[in-house]
Amino acid sequence: MLDNLRDQAASTPFPQDEDDLLLPEQPTETPGRRRAAFPLMNMLPQQRFILTAMLLVEVCLLGIVLLFITGKIVLPAM
Repeated sequence: MLDNLRDQAASTPFPQDEDDLLLPEQPTETPGRRRAAFPLMNMLPQQRFILTAMLLVEVCLLGIVLLFITGKIVLPAM
């Protein structure tokens, strides 16, 4: 059922004229991965996400430490 799904999606249920059957020639592309517009150190998107999440956590922790050092926030006394 799923083997020819792409063929079924490309076909139309309406009759076609002979002119519609003639398609203009299109340049053939080599199969493979498309290159990203901006490959950051040749990393996968999942790797870039993890790196960004780690950077976010680091910036937040450094900000909290800076607030403690400057005395803008203090730990409550128990």
